[in-house]
Amino acid sequence: MAKLAFLGLGVMGFPMAGHLVAAGHEVTVYNRTAAKAEAWVKQHGGRHAGTPREAAQGAEIVFACVGNDDDLRSVCLGDDGAFAGMGAGALFVDHTTVSAAVTRELAAAADAAGLGFVDAPVSGGQAGAENGQLSVMCGGAQDHFDRAEPVIDAYAKICRRLGESGAGQLAKMANQIAIAGLVQGLSESLAFAEKAGLDGRELVEVISQGAAGSWQMVNRHGTMLDDQFEHGFAVDWMRKDLGICLDAADELSVSLPVTALVDQFYKEVQQMGGGRWDTSSLIKRLRRD
Repeated sequence: MAKLAFLGLGVMGFPMAGHLVAAGHEVTVYNRTAAKAEAWVKQHGGRHAGTPREAAQGAEIVFACVGNDDDLRSVCLGDDGAFAGMGAGALFVDHTTVSAAVTRELAAAADAAGLGFVDAPVSGGQAGAENGQLSVMCGGAQDHFDRAEPVIDAYAKICRRLGESGAGQLAKMANQIAIAGLVQGLSESLAFAEKAGLDGRELVEVISQGAAGSWQMVNRHGTMLDDQFEHGFAVDWMRKDLGICLDAADELSVSLPVTALVDQFYKEVQQMGGGRWDTSSLIKRLRRD
């Protein structure tokens, strides 16, 4: 069993760090809001630290799951950053969804400090984190991945290396691009069914067993039909992710017309006051008509 640190105890990080303890690892946590770190220790044991550097000291692997590029830089770099506390040969594993550019920047900084770095964004939402059933997409050197994978397995349904540094983040972008179109399609399908006088649950029971079936349909249709969105992955975070996707597409000269359109639909949801609603709230735009 390993000595670990986990930085960031949001709706994803809190249960993920808990799974590491359940697997028998020794875990020290850090969170910007100390009260949340204290609550985690009360629930799972382990200890909490006042800075990322303190949490990382003596850790074989340091995990992070924070908000965005700037948040990730802040927990990695500087006098109080994790890199300053990590010993030579230690490994940093980033579960945050960020740009491939910041991943490569921090991977280079880690390498210069004698550290390993794996970018490992996740998919599966809060439920996947709580149930230990996340899909983990990784980039980095093969030997670094080989060290990280057995530990990540504590909360993963599948964990795969897709290439060198940044490949995990690019895979997560592809994931979010696919989800954006799926959620919009499901929203239009259910809104159409409502207008046509069909029973939405009966409809989904039938079409989910055919070619239209998807994770979004199975797991989100009920709350969409009930107009309940105070759960799941927030629209604000999805717009952050889609912004990363669209920036990367510009760099790669790739056209993403559906993704760009759905991003604007999510902007409308934000303007409706739904920034913290689940991404399935796209259907609320269609119910205004």
